[in-house]
Amino acid sequence: MLPARIRLPTVPSPRQDPSALRPTRARFEPTRWSLIASAKGASPDARAALEELCRAYWYPLYAFARRKGLSSHDAEELVQAFFAALLERDDLARVDASRGRFRSFLLASLAHFLSHERERARASKRGGDRRALPLDMTVAEERFHREPAHDETPERAFERAWAAEILDRVLARLEDEHRAAGKLALFEGLRDALGAPRGRIDQVSRAAELGLSEEAVRAALHRLRRRYRELLRREIADTVARPEDVEEELADLFRALA
Repeated sequence: MLPARIRLPTVPSPRQDPSALRPTRARFEPTRWSLIASAKGASPDARAALEELCRAYWYPLYAFARRKGLSSHDAEELVQAFFAALLERDDLARVDASRGRFRSFLLASLAHFLSHERERARASKRGGDRRALPLDMTVAEERFHREPAHDETPERAFERAWAAEILDRVLARLEDEHRAAGKLALFEGLRDALGAPRGRIDQVSRAAELGLSEEAVRAALHRLRRRYRELLRREIADTVARPEDVEEELADLFRALA
């Protein structure tokens, strides 16, 4: 029996144009990954940060497990048990966040868990006392079957799912901001233009659809793209230990989507 579920956003990701989303330099506060590693899980804030990051990575890990040959049920059980064990044990005490990224840590940890603890993971889900992380797995298999049918390694499946999940989260946050500001219609009218190459948007038609001037649409799209870049960098910064790692992680993201 799975625990009570928290529904995660499933916002479709647009095709990304690297030139349109080229990041700008910025300063960052300490990230969630840095917080987790420095606190070693000892504080409630660190645990809450770890839980939030785990929720962001459940599907990429599920895709990895499925590509490893596990059934949908076994993959779901494995990911739930893995997160439960991660939250329960002091695994982070052995991790140096300055030498790796959160996704690399998670993938290596799950691979180890799969190789050495599969039976114990199943047993813990059947009746153990581990605290499971509430996740919404109901859409996992549907999403997995929408993935490209070509053969790919489990690691490649994880990287691509990770990149798509990052973009989904950024879009969801951007949508939430516009909804809170009473500008949801504007967001929905320009959303598909985020990943379009510059000059490819018919701003005249878009202005007519939104009841705005062409200049207003141009300005709104500029602000939307700028805010998208900011949120994307913030999302990435939450999973690396140093600000200088953000650029390389962004490059990895676009390579994973290629």
